[in-house]
Amino acid sequence: MRLPVVIVAGLHSAARTQVVDQLLRAVPGSVALHHDLATAAGGTVRRLVRNASGHLTSGAAPLVNDCACCALREDLVPELRRLAADGTPRLAVVELWDSVEPKAMAEVIAAHGADVLDLRNVLTAVDPALVLPYLANGDDLTEAGLAAAATDQRTVGDTWARQLEYAPVLALVDSEEADDEDRALLAQLHPTARQVTAGSGDLAEAAFAGFDVGSAAAAQHPACALLPQEADEAGVATLVWHHRRPFHPERLYRALEELCCGAARSRGRFWLADRPDTLLAWEAAGGALCVESAGPWLASLPDAAWEMVPPVRRAAAALDWDPEHGDRCQHLVFTSPGLDREALAQLLDSCLLTDAEYAAGRESWMRLPAAFDSLLDPAF
Repeated sequence: MRLPVVIVAGLHSAARTQVVDQLLRAVPGSVALHHDLATAAGGTVRRLVRNASGHLTSGAAPLVNDCACCALREDLVPELRRLAADGTPRLAVVELWDSVEPKAMAEVIAAHGADVLDLRNVLTAVDPALVLPYLANGDDLTEAGLAAAATDQRTVGDTWARQLEYAPVLALVDSEEADDEDRALLAQLHPTARQVTAGSGDLAEAAFAGFDVGSAAAAQHPACALLPQEADEAGVATLVWHHRRPFHPERLYRALEELCCGAARSRGRFWLADRPDTLLAWEAAGGALCVESAGPWLASLPDAAWEMVPPVRRAAAALDWDPEHGDRCQHLVFTSPGLDREALAQLLDSCLLTDAEYAAGRESWMRLPAAFDSLLDPAF
């Protein structure tokens, strides 16, 4: 019988510890495994194993390629295998360190431990009052002392956003400072998530609910992500902006700062007139924007290549297929308290090709200023 495993992630360290403690109490015979990456400066990552009664064992894993997160990956599955071989634990709770994102660890467990490990769910621990402060934090993880490697260039805001949006379950701790705006923001950022209270009986049930790594990855992929819908509640709003016409690269580039600062969180997919075959991903939080290629649009591929595309991607494209442009589209979502929907929509509209530019056709589009080369082609 495989050992059930649940991952608990989140930058809210006090909330995360509270959730793990509650799981240890709620599931007799469970153990928690935690790698403390704060010790990486000394060349090792500290490993701690505990149960509801307290500390059980500890050890150290050597740093790998000057990367604490790499050391965690190398040590995590062997330790879980050891726990599975022991045959005693009823549940292994993997408590991730602050800035570690659950997606990578879930995929490591699924890829290298599936014969003896059963990944049952991924939870992100949340203090509702801290959702906006963390999301709006544009500091580098290095500045915050939370980087997992010397080359870690993530920010607090974008790391928190991915932790929040990947997990199908959000475990909420009680917070006297949280208000209706905080709860509305959380609901709009991840409307499909199941929210459970950390101190309730629902927490243990959610931990065993079941989890599929492939489905979770597909739900985050820019081509088929389950993006939020339009919403407006308690002063928090979500704008869904959808269009078929391509962006003028130079006008969009000039508007980037205003767009990414116009909402606490924005994400989605888009296309540029001078790169008509490239699906571009948009991720912004804390005033920091990441734009990168997510591969080709399906409409740009020969028919024979479609067989190599995952079915979920083909299904998503079919649901939003356009006779002229195929799956090429602008689909951007902006969520924030005090969101100025009208101003954002007008700014986005102004970045599209004009009627005359659009009518000039593809050959003309390819001669437009390649304003995004510095972002998309690092060697440029």
